[in-house]
Amino acid sequence: MNMRTRTDVLLLVACCGFLFFYGLGAFGLLGADEPRYAQVAREMLDRRDWVTPTLQGKPWLEKPPLYYWQAMLSFSVFGVNDRAARMPAAFDAALMIAFVYLFLRRFRPGSEIDGALIAAGCAGTIGFARAAATDMPLAAMFAIAMLAWYAWYESRARAYLAAFYVFVALGTLAKGPVAPFLAGVILLIFAALKRDWRILLRTLWIPGILLFLVVAMPWYVAVQLRNPEFFRTFILEHNLARFGQDLYHHRQPFWFYLPVLLLSLMPWTVWAVAAIAERLRLVWSEGKNAFSSDEDSWQLFLLIWLLVPVLFFSASHSKLPGYILPAIPAGALLVSDYLAVRKERESKISPWLAGLHAALCGGVVFGALSAPGIVLNHRLAWGTGSYLAGAVASVVAFGIAGVLLSRTGLRWLRFATMVPIVVGVGAILRLASPMVDATLSARPIAETIQSFSQEAVPIAVYHANRVQEYGLEFYLNHGVQRYELGQVPQEGHVLIAARNTAGQLSGFLPARKVSRLTTVPAQKLDVYWVAPTPIAHP
Repeated sequence: MNMRTRTDVLLLVACCGFLFFYGLGAFGLLGADEPRYAQVAREMLDRRDWVTPTLQGKPWLEKPPLYYWQAMLSFSVFGVNDRAARMPAAFDAALMIAFVYLFLRRFRPGSEIDGALIAAGCAGTIGFARAAATDMPLAAMFAIAMLAWYAWYESRARAYLAAFYVFVALGTLAKGPVAPFLAGVILLIFAALKRDWRILLRTLWIPGILLFLVVAMPWYVAVQLRNPEFFRTFILEHNLARFGQDLYHHRQPFWFYLPVLLLSLMPWTVWAVAAIAERLRLVWSEGKNAFSSDEDSWQLFLLIWLLVPVLFFSASHSKLPGYILPAIPAGALLVSDYLAVRKERESKISPWLAGLHAALCGGVVFGALSAPGIVLNHRLAWGTGSYLAGAVASVVAFGIAGVLLSRTGLRWLRFATMVPIVVGVGAILRLASPMVDATLSARPIAETIQSFSQEAVPIAVYHANRVQEYGLEFYLNHGVQRYELGQVPQEGHVLIAARNTAGQLSGFLPARKVSRLTTVPAQKLDVYWVAPTPIAHP
């Protein structure tokens, strides 16, 4: 390993370590999905069951097991906690960045460190690398599969094609049939635009298909045999019906993924738009001649890889931001390739591009420093200390980035961009995490309950949201009952109720003593102790 390679590796390890792993437990699990997925993995680990995911002892068949398996291993090593629950996504993101670096070093030498850092520094990559969810496992496995396929396409080395099938299979274990479906569509469109159908025939390699089946199918067969409802629940409801109907109230307009894509590529968005526009212009002006060279084929492949997930999920009736995460590595690689070509042709940057990119770098710093006020007030808090600090810091970041880019061109682009990214992530972890934890996570609620008793007691909620309910189930490791559903424990229990609902509790608790223990003001909750149901004497 030469000096440059060692420097690259150290830089990547430092960046991935900070961007993906540092402060994973700075705030508790968020949303409904993070605590649910973490609890499913804990229950599978407790039962030593690697086949059937369960939640509160009942089969939970919405997602395949790759995240759960990874979380089980993480819990075994680091203990059951929110940091360990997020470790799988961080590891998968780092693995993806390593493959990006190795691919570019082998097939696009000279752009490997830029490409890897751009992929690592995208907002979508950083955000989902720090989440206990299935999105990053799918995106990472899918990205590695696509890179392996293109490595085979250029080299015809069967080892790369075998890797393609293995990682598509892992993507199938991460989130289901969407992985082979998207891969098939991308390759079909690529072959059609290249007017070379032999690409598909050579891709359909029998040993590779057998590898896919050996990796992906055993779990699907085993879970179906143990749970006959699996096919209906997972395939029909959580794949086909979720795509065609708004079953879970995730309806968004058709154009929803356009701003999601632009935000996910921050702060590299300007370059991504420029790269996409240039490629589309060449396709429009040159027709089939735009795909003639190897470099043109690579850019075409990346463009298809970027657009297919975005367009496919735009047609879905159910939309969540993480659905298009598999497209983000392609966008980052388009930026890397675009910048590499620009470096060869010219050293200076257009003042417009430099100014817009510097503004986005300043925007990253501003958003990070303003995050505490946004979390606390649910809007941009004009005139507050965090707003003023963010405004000043964003102007400084804009000025530094603008000067560096205008005077040094593309040579300092990496430095001028990575510094605001690192500062932004650090500011969020340092400044916004306490408020995020206090207002959006069930962890402080669980800690409040445990401060009164370390022993497990029944827990019930009244007019608490799903985030609080599922979070309590993970942090307290037992089920939570809900008064609204008639689930009122007869034994003594802790009740977490929305503020100003005390007058409604008597209807659920006739002749039972209710004592207020404390409040959780940041989440507008009251915590009560409800005495056991009085024993009726004859």
